[in-house]
Amino acid sequence: MKRRRKTRKVRIGNIEVGGSAPISVQSMTKSDIRAVQSTLNEIRKLKRAGCEIVRVAVKDRDSVDAFRRVAEKSELPVVADIHFIPRLALETIEAGASAVRLNPGNIKKAEDLKGIIKRAREKRIPVRVGVNSGSLSARSSNTADDMVKSALDYIKIFEKNRFYDIIISLKSSDVSETVSAYRKMAGLCDYPFHIGVTAAGPLLSATVKSSIGIGTLLEEGIGDTVRVSLTGDSLTEVEIAREILSALKLRQFAPEVISCPTCGRCEIDLKGITEDFLKRIKGMRFDGARSKLKIAIMGCVVNGPGEAKDADIGIAGGKNSGVLFRKGKKIRTLKQEEFIDVLISEIKNVKD
Repeated sequence: MKRRRKTRKVRIGNIEVGGSAPISVQSMTKSDIRAVQSTLNEIRKLKRAGCEIVRVAVKDRDSVDAFRRVAEKSELPVVADIHFIPRLALETIEAGASAVRLNPGNIKKAEDLKGIIKRAREKRIPVRVGVNSGSLSARSSNTADDMVKSALDYIKIFEKNRFYDIIISLKSSDVSETVSAYRKMAGLCDYPFHIGVTAAGPLLSATVKSSIGIGTLLEEGIGDTVRVSLTGDSLTEVEIAREILSALKLRQFAPEVISCPTCGRCEIDLKGITEDFLKRIKGMRFDGARSKLKIAIMGCVVNGPGEAKDADIGIAGGKNSGVLFRKGKKIRTLKQEEFIDVLISEIKNVKD
């Protein structure tokens, strides 16, 4: 993995973005903000799932009062997502937004931006310049270059007004276009990046596209805050984002669990055991050494013993039984029905 790109640091509520701050996880509420309690309930669940910043759509003047009530009670910093109507940016800033997202494709006039910049500076909140390929005013044969140009032209207006608390996003539903745009922009400025693949689709395709796109950029040291775009549950967006960060060892939220794909050699119910184990630990709190554990649940004698030995805690399965390993040392033989309870007990016994 390359060294992380150096950027400015900005603050969205109590969350730092950029610089040496941890790469944060974002999502966007699916509920209509005018359903205030539903939106607050979704935000509460997002926080429990590990979300750190939430964005909400403010689509008209009727939504502003609801936004104010959400921002007042939200357990997470709230970013106002604004399109087409510059006045909404000003009103949501007054209503308590921790940041605003503006789209260069539909809020374009410098005179409109000057007022937004003035109030954002006074309130000391950042602006995300959020370029989407589908909203570009001008398109050529190179969409990635078009997105970069759109962002640079927009940012010049902010810089002329001496405003630098900026976050940039350059998203396409095409993974290659997205990666190319961020790579190019990374060499042209030092603003932090919000990264993701937009309109990535339903669960399977969104997981694949986001993992490739976001993962590639993070592996190259590019990216400061992450959102997975999914046609589906916002909680799942957070889970996928956290898994990407964990897989790259950029953040550790819970123990890493590895298990084999199973084959005809497997003589235990590995799928059922693994799923039940993950359900059991889902509500557990992990911090310190426990969050960095590697746990192996392996199904046969081919790779099982070796993988289990390499893990902090591991089980290598046999016929309706298995061997427990702890940091490479064989501890004892277990019955299949003991696996989950023993693994959880081993986790709880780990000291910071």
